[in-house]
This record gives sequence, C-alpha cells and structure tokens, in this order.
Amino acid sequence: MSEKNSALQAAKAELQALLSGTSLKSSADEMEKYGSDETEDLFFAPDLVVLPRTTEEVSEIMKISKRYGLPVTPRGAGTGLSGGALPVQGGIVLSLERMNQILEIDENNLVAVVQPGVVTETFQTQVEAVGLFYPPDPASRGSCMLGGNVAECSGGPRAVKYGVTKDYILGVEAVLPNGDIIRHGGKLFKNVTGYNLTQLLVGSEGTLAIVTEIIIRLIPLPKFRQTLLIPFDTLDGAAKTVAAIFKQGLIPSACEFMEKDAIRASEKHLGLTLPYGNAEALLLVEVDGNRTDVLEEQRDQICEVAMNEGARDVVLADTSEKQKEVWRVRRATGEAVKKLSIYKEEDTVVPRFALPELVRGVKEIAKRHGIVTICYGHAGDGNIHVNILKMEMSDSAWNQSLPSAIEEIFRLTVALGGTLSGEHGIGYSQKRYMPIAFKPQELTLMKQVKKAFDPDGLLNPGKVFPD
Repeated sequence: MSEKNSALQAAKAELQALLSGTSLKSSADEMEKYGSDETEDLFFAPDLVVLPRTTEEVSEIMKISKRYGLPVTPRGAGTGLSGGALPVQGGIVLSLERMNQILEIDENNLVAVVQPGVVTETFQTQVEAVGLFYPPDPASRGSCMLGGNVAECSGGPRAVKYGVTKDYILGVEAVLPNGDIIRHGGKLFKNVTGYNLTQLLVGSEGTLAIVTEIIIRLIPLPKFRQTLLIPFDTLDGAAKTVAAIFKQGLIPSACEFMEKDAIRASEKHLGLTLPYGNAEALLLVEVDGNRTDVLEEQRDQICEVAMNEGARDVVLADTSEKQKEVWRVRRATGEAVKKLSIYKEEDTVVPRFALPELVRGVKEIAKRHGIVTICYGHAGDGNIHVNILKMEMSDSAWNQSLPSAIEEIFRLTVALGGTLSGEHGIGYSQKRYMPIAFKPQELTLMKQVKKAFDPDGLLNPGKVFPD
C-alpha cells in the first residue's frame, strides 16, 4: 500500500469514529458532485468527503488532516465560477452544507448570526419578513450559501449602491488549518482592536481558514422600487449612459448591462420576450427607497439622461410581475449563454467611467483573434462578465487563440485601472494571470500571509497563486 493510501485509510478510520452515518462519503458515486462546480467543465475527484454539523467537528477534521498530511478543500453549494472549491490535489472535501442554521436575527442591533451553509435567498427572505435587508445579491442566490459568499466576497446587481459581502460582515468564527478555533469581531460597528482578521478572511477563497459562523450587518428594507429597461442601438451608447447617470449624481440600486446576444440567449432559455429585445444593448436600471416622490424624480432624471445619450426609449416595469420577469431574464443570462457553446468566462472590473473603453476593447480583441464574446453584468460598478464562446471554431484554433485573447483582455483591464475579478475570485482557473495584476513583491507578501495561516499548505491548495 502506498504512503498516500495508508494515510487515507488511517484518516478514514478516524473520521468514521468522529462523524455519524452519512457525514462521511467515500464511494465514487457519492463523491462525484463534489469534484466539480460551475466552472466550465473542470473535474477533480476527491478521496473523501466530510459533512460536519458543528465547529468542533470541523476542528477535529482539520487536526486529522494535519496529522496525515491530507489536503482539505472547503465547499459550499458548488456554484463558484473560478474553480475555488475544486479538490485539485485530491484529499478531503469539507462540505459545509449541513451547517445551515440561522442562529439569530437581532432586530434591535440590526445584526444576524448564521452558519455558513445557509442559502443566501433563504436568509434574505427571513430577514425581509421582519422588515430588514441583506443587499448582496449574487445571481445564484437561490442555491449559493453565505459561507461561499464570504469566501469569494460575492457582489451582484445591488453592489452599485449597497456594496458587496465584505461591507456586511462584522465578525466570524473560523477554524484554522491546525484545528484551532478563533473568533474575531462581533455585533460591533466600530472595532480597531488589533488587525482586522475578519476582513482578511472575507474574500480569501477558503485558503486561510474555514469560516463556521458569520455575524452579518443588516439594514432597514426599502419600501419601494422602480425598474427601468433602456434599449440602445450601440454597445457604446449603453456604456456611456452608465457613466452619464452617475455623473449627474444619481445612484441607482442596480444598473445592469446586457448585449443583444445575451438577451436573445436568455429569452430563448426562459421562453420569454423582453420589450426591445432586438436592441444592440439593454440597461436594466432600478431605484429604491422609502418615498415614492423621490423615486419618481430619480426615475425621470435617469430617463432624461438616457434619452440624451441616444436611448431608443425607456420602458417602466410598472408591476411587481413585470419587475420579476425582467430580473428573471437578467439572472438567467449566465446560464443561458453557457448553453450556447463551450465557453470561458472572465470577470473583468474597471472604474465605472472606463466601462465604454473596456467594452470597445474587448470587442476589438475578439475580432482580432476571430473569437465570439458575449458581455453582460454589473455596469453600475464597472464589473462586466466576458463570456468567450467556441461556437464553430476548430479545436486547434480555439486552443491557439484563447490564451492570448484572455491575456490581452486582462492587460487591457489592468491598464484601465481595473483588475482580474470583481466577484468570482481567482481560484484555480485564473491564477496564472495574477502576475498581470500584481508585482512579484506583492505576490510574495500574499504568500507569506498564506504561510502564516497554513504553514503546511494543506487548506485549499493549488488556488490563487500561479504555479
């Protein structure tokens, strides 16, 4: 028996003694779904899968991992788009799906305490039932989990007004790679006592520690919202309108961008038709608040800006049913586009006013390399998802063109003051491009932080840093 197999068998025996019944999976059929996520067609088979229910069980699992030198990959719902939850070196997948309790909704302090396996939309529904609001709103909110949102610092459409996950995390309980349990932060809106370990863990992609409890800031739920659909004859016109809206001092709660091919794919996928679905680009703009007169004034100002920038029209989704239908089309865009072809998705983000130049540049790069791109995303905060589609290209042409096209897109993004990912993370699939965004000494400093938390390199290895 090889040394690795011997270690696995010994670890498995200890894990069986620690965990109950179905909390340990080791057959290929049981473990198959834990070897992939939503990142293209990547698959890495785990050797074992564990599903703990308590922080103490997570702690003991990490101690066993350290004892036998086995890598551990933390996992939520597996909805990630950068391969961050893939067990690229085998070992143990530690799924947090059974740690799924909302422990407290503190209406006095506008704070909630949750476990990492709580589904984001479930949590939003629960807090909205008592008049509170958790704004981060990833497209996969119906299935993604709050622990994964913390690991990736998820964003979504509302980030333009309300911020992203990091802006709502007040504290965490976490397990270190050696099994130690730490707590940092609390129900506090001010805290400069020592280094901010909470924010260091947010967005660390499960490479530093495993978050087992989260303290979340909430805000009052806005009472009203209005949703506008704005069609354009050019991509550039839509992109310029985004900049013009904010230059007028208007802050919508969402400002989404879809080009024509994205709209058509989503309409076909859902069997729905949007007004002006044949436009070259659509903006979906939403405003919210507690006074209808203020919302109407903001709406009218946005309409004026859009028409001055060349919009065909402005369509008001004037019922909750129409609002839901519009948002269904937008939220389904990613899934719909990916059904068209083999694809590679990039998560570019630039300062808002650089958005027109980014969109133009992506299309120029695509034309030069003979590839197809479909763009959509969170125009209000400069975060555009660029889907590169194989379509009818030969395998050889695809394999030859793709790497250089992606590198050019990222170099353009960084040159415009942007970076490689706004909300999907680096994970496994994007790590080779990190030197485009960071100097060697900056990457070295990040690696030193990783080593301080994880000296044995066993927690979510093979992520973030280039090989």
